[in-house]
Amino acid sequence: MRMHNPCHPGEILREDYLKPLGLSISEAARGLGITRKTLSAIVNERAGISSSMAFRLARAFGTTPEFWTQLQSHYDLWQAREEVDVSTIHVFCPSPA
Repeated sequence: MRMHNPCHPGEILREDYLKPLGLSISEAARGLGITRKTLSAIVNERAGISSSMAFRLARAFGTTPEFWTQLQSHYDLWQAREEVDVSTIHVFCPSPA
């Protein structure tokens, strides 16, 4: 079963956390201890969530680091699935039947 096209974690951060709390990128960046440029890149979907950023976001918004890294992982896997042609890859260990 194929998963749907997941949104970028920056969209979740922007729409589900920053906007409802009325936080600007500058305010949130200051609270997270990062630069505005770094947070802007994430929120505008030009950068991903690193493990260290996941810990910052988890602390700031009452979530878990796993929540943020799983969002990023699902997004990355979807992007790779769309970009990588596996039809020419040699299978060394077939899947169990």
